[in-house]
Amino acid sequence: MRILRFVIWNCIIVSTLCACSSGNEKTQDFTDTPNKGSITISADESFKPIVDALIQVYESNNDSTHIRAVYKPESECMKDLFTDSIRMVIATVKLSEAQIRSVVDSLHVVVKQLPVARDAVAVIVPPSSRDTLLTMGEIRQILTGTYSKPLVPVLDGLSATSTVRFLLDSVLKGQKITPRAMGASTSDSVIHFVANNPDAIGFIGVSWIGNKDDAQQMSFLKKVKIVQLESTDKPGKYVLPVQANIYTSRYPMTRDLVYILKEGHRGLGTGFADFVGGEIGQLIFKRAYLMPGRRNFIVRPAQTKE
Repeated sequence: MRILRFVIWNCIIVSTLCACSSGNEKTQDFTDTPNKGSITISADESFKPIVDALIQVYESNNDSTHIRAVYKPESECMKDLFTDSIRMVIATVKLSEAQIRSVVDSLHVVVKQLPVARDAVAVIVPPSSRDTLLTMGEIRQILTGTYSKPLVPVLDGLSATSTVRFLLDSVLKGQKITPRAMGASTSDSVIHFVANNPDAIGFIGVSWIGNKDDAQQMSFLKKVKIVQLESTDKPGKYVLPVQANIYTSRYPMTRDLVYILKEGHRGLGTGFADFVGGEIGQLIFKRAYLMPGRRNFIVRPAQTKE
């Protein structure tokens, strides 16, 4: 009996040690924490300026981290949801419950998504253009090729990008885009093309030209003009895609910016996600002239002296 008890106790001890070892090995598979390590994220190219700014500040505050952002059309970003090596996707798509379950079942990770800012699609024209006040009806005519002037719509791609999807789904709503439409490889390519072609009219994310504190964006605004669109609440009044008009939805072409995090532990992806939705990240959105999505925003009437 003593021998039997000794054998049983040895088996229990060995099993416990093996279990502990297995758990430690599992933990050691994760080499990153919220303030240490390296990950890759996938982001819609439309939001490159703001994502670059977020990463720069996060890495400067956490010098043992490295976040590599790969910029792609939105449809390619969504494919990355099923790629193990991509920890986070930043785009304008919010997943359905069925889509979340599909990712969870495929990768066995926790999926979290959160709208963190509100963006706008800006319309740009060459400096010589007189088409600086447009209604949404006229925007649809331009996109379908039925406008009174032969303007050429220039997009950041002819398919797959968030801007193209927004125009097709939310503006055209089933109508076909004109064959005259042109696609550029990047948003800054749209700006350069519009600047040098008098019949061009471009559609890009406002984060490329909305930040008045960014030297590059100010140089862009010397090359093109931003079109004012008819306000959603006051017919005959035209507004720019600035924060107050995005917040109140007076500007008619707005969309949410969403992060989708895939992480089975509290790692660098979680740390970056908390930062993006936190006070500093939201302040970066505000300074980039997007509408912060996780903080209150107060609109005050301007005071004028008589």
